[in-house]
Amino acid sequence: MDLVSRYLRPGTLQLGDPPPLSLYVHLPWCIAKCPYCDFNSHARPADADGGLPEQRYLDALVADLEAALPLVWGRPVVSVFIGGGTPSLFSPDAIDRLLTAIRARLPLLPGCEITLEANPGSFERERFRAFRAAGVTRLSVGVQSFDDAMLKQLGRVHDGAQARAALAEAAACFDTFNLDLMYALPGQTLAMLEADLDVALGFNPPHLSIYHLTVEPNTVFASAPPAGLPDDDLASDMLDLITARTADAGLQRYEVSAFARAGHRCLHNQNYWTFGDYLGIGAGAHGKLSYPHRVVRQVRWREPRRYMDEALAGTAMSNDDEVPRAQLPFEFMLNALRLKDGFALADFQARTGLPMSAVNKPLAEAEARGLVERDFARVWPSARGFDFLSDLQQLFLPPG
Repeated sequence: MDLVSRYLRPGTLQLGDPPPLSLYVHLPWCIAKCPYCDFNSHARPADADGGLPEQRYLDALVADLEAALPLVWGRPVVSVFIGGGTPSLFSPDAIDRLLTAIRARLPLLPGCEITLEANPGSFERERFRAFRAAGVTRLSVGVQSFDDAMLKQLGRVHDGAQARAALAEAAACFDTFNLDLMYALPGQTLAMLEADLDVALGFNPPHLSIYHLTVEPNTVFASAPPAGLPDDDLASDMLDLITARTADAGLQRYEVSAFARAGHRCLHNQNYWTFGDYLGIGAGAHGKLSYPHRVVRQVRWREPRRYMDEALAGTAMSNDDEVPRAQLPFEFMLNALRLKDGFALADFQARTGLPMSAVNKPLAEAEARGLVERDFARVWPSARGFDFLSDLQQLFLPPG
C-alpha cells in the first residue's frame, strides 16, 4: 500500500478541514557544534576547500520534496522556514535555487513568510542583501549574547562586534527580522543581562526570541555542565526583567519565549503552536500532516550523507507513525498553551478530531488551580499558567 492510500484509509478520528500548511527545510551544517545544542547539526565537512556539498544536498532536498508532493497535493503553503544548523553558510545562489525549486512545486500563498536562520559568524555585508534578493522575507539572527566572555563559554564562533554588525545589516535589509538571545548563562548576573537587553533593544528588533539556557541530554554541557549557572530564583528575576524591558520597548509577549511588535509575529511558529501542519524536508527533519481520519508524524534520515543517499534514491523518510488518539490532547496542548492568547475550542476539535469532552477533566483541574482562563469560545493560560507551563501541560498527558 502506498503512503497516500495508507494515510487516507478509514480510522476512528473525524478531523475537519486540513489546517494551514508550512514547509520546514533543514540545512544541517554549522561552523562548529555549540556545547548546549541538541539539534541535528554537524560541523561542516573538512573537505580540501572547506566547502559544503551544496549542489548534492540541494538535489536531495528537491528529490525529497518531489516524493512528498502527493501527500500535500494542492494545499497552499503559508510559510517556509529554512533552519539548521546555520543555513546562512549556504551561498545566496544556493538559497535562490532552493526557493525557485520550492515555488515551482508548491503553491506559496501571496506574501508567504520565508525565514532563513543566520549566525553572525557567517556574516558578510553583501550576503544578507543577496538572501533578500533570493526571496527570503525574514531573517532570524542567532546572537545569544553580546558579551564576548559569555559567547566564548557558549562555544559561539562570533564575538559581540560581529553580532552588532550582523544585526545592523539585517535591519537595513529586511522589513522584519528576529533576534535570538539566551539568558541564565554561566556566571551571568542581572546587570549582565540588562547590558545584553540594552544592546538588543537598541536595534529596535521587530521580533525577539529569548530562551532560558537548559542543559539538554546528549550535549557537551550534559557531560560537563558549566559552572555558575543561575539558580531558579535568579532565573525568575531575569525573566521578570526581560518581560518588563520588552514591554517598555513596545514588544508584546505573545508566546512563552517570543516577543513582537504589531504585525511581526512569526507566522511559521504560530502555525506550529496552533497545531497546524508542516512538511519537513532535509536531514533529520520532522513533519506533521493531517488527514481525514488521522494525524501522522514523519522523520527524515538524520545523518546528512545518509540522508542525501536515501533522498536521491527516493527514500528520504526514515520512519513515520500515527499519533495515537489518546496522545492527541497532550500534543495539541503542548503547543497551544505556549500562546498567550491560547486556542479556540473549535480549533481543538477540528485539528484533533476529538470532542471537547476529551479534555474537560484536565481543563477543569487547570482552571481550579488557576492555570487557565476560558470563555465559551477560547482557553488561554493565566499569568500563573505561563509561569508554571510544564505543570499545566502535564495535566493533559494520557493516563497510565
